[in-house]
Amino acid sequence: MKKILIIRFSSIGDIVLTTPVIRCIKQQKPEIEIHYLTKKSFKSILENNPYITKVHTIDKDVKEIAAELRNEHFDFVVDLHNNLRSLQTKRIIGKASSSFKKLNFKKWILVNFKINRMPALHVVDRYMQTVEHLGVINDKKGLDYFIPDQDKVNISNFPPTHQRKYIGFVIGAKHTTKQLPTEKIISICKKLEQPIVLLGGKEDRERAEMIAKAVGDSIFNACGMYNLNQSASIIQQAEKIITHDTGLMHIAAAFKKPIISIWGNTVPAFGFTPYLPGEHSKIVEVRDLSCRPCSKIGHMKCPKGHFKCMMEIDENSINF
Repeated sequence: MKKILIIRFSSIGDIVLTTPVIRCIKQQKPEIEIHYLTKKSFKSILENNPYITKVHTIDKDVKEIAAELRNEHFDFVVDLHNNLRSLQTKRIIGKASSSFKKLNFKKWILVNFKINRMPALHVVDRYMQTVEHLGVINDKKGLDYFIPDQDKVNISNFPPTHQRKYIGFVIGAKHTTKQLPTEKIISICKKLEQPIVLLGGKEDRERAEMIAKAVGDSIFNACGMYNLNQSASIIQQAEKIITHDTGLMHIAAAFKKPIISIWGNTVPAFGFTPYLPGEHSKIVEVRDLSCRPCSKIGHMKCPKGHFKCMMEIDENSINF
């Protein structure tokens, strides 16, 4: 076996969680050339990874690069997405493969009946199971994230109060039910004694400005000002991270940061908690809500209308 293709099309956090598989294959089987297939919008997460020879990308359809994939003459496919696109990819390549078990039925039982039949394994350990038969084992060194030099942020350009020890607060998330309400974030920030850098996308900037206005000079609003790698650089230089269940949470874990992860409609039992983060990390959630989890990913608004999973978060527990 000389050349392997790893498949994971999305998203930020899920791709970062595959990095131990990449590293362990390359370090334990250095003769193997590793290629990776993902969506074009996520290429920046992988293109600086020294264990990967080539990143292949698609916009929407694998047929876009069918000829390119065939010409690579892969010996094996590690399918860490296991969807229709990855099935199509495996048919195009026509070689042996192993696939990640998504356990969708067990997730459905947990969401709809609140019966937990999920294995007590992190998703990283489940990803690693796909390469065990190759003689590759988990080195337990955690996640990787590699930032190119041009995206390393010089924090001397931050306000003087934020150029040394600051807390990174990731205020965004793809789904609203994974996010603390703005008034909750304001209240938490007022209780914190260190400078705070707010992190998120352009869609979070207006809300971040509301938070900064309400809290004052301890806030620096970085939402929407930096690309993903630059945001990762800000996280790398932070002393601590507060975050929702989102991709930047996993990037913080890659840098072994102390993390407070705040969980709303999703639950740690799905297996996506921060993987081997820094010391003093903790999970904050409202336990024993009869409606939780209400989804394996999230909603745009609380299906019940009360949003207790976030409204009842104990703000005093969000401290290091």
